[in-house]
Amino acid sequence: MWYRIGADLVLLLHLAFVLFVMTGGLLLLKWPRLAWLHLPAAIWGAMIEYTGWICPLTPIENTLLTMAGESAYNSDFIGHYLLPLLYPAGLTGNVQVLLGTVVVLVNGMIYWLVFGKPSRRDRQRWLDH
Repeated sequence: MWYRIGADLVLLLHLAFVLFVMTGGLLLLKWPRLAWLHLPAAIWGAMIEYTGWICPLTPIENTLLTMAGESAYNSDFIGHYLLPLLYPAGLTGNVQVLLGTVVVLVNGMIYWLVFGKPSRRDRQRWLDH
């Protein structure tokens, strides 16, 4: 039972990390200093997708499930609703490259809005010259 709970907790952590990679840049609009945490996470997430590497959390999940005597996720809430988000059917190399590109583009746009967009004062100074 404890191994199954551990596997579920790792899966929730995995999902939280994926969500942070995909949407954590939005938090920069309120807390720009969070970039020091989000930028490495977003780079890691994109690298995982582009290279086809396996996230270290995946083997931990699988090991805990094996230790719990399970070989696959059953149809509880976590297995039914969260696993398809992390491991969608038909996940191919091309889909992974697309997902990595989405991570880079969405977060690049947010980072530009937070850090790269010139301030009103800077734009006015540029127009005055």
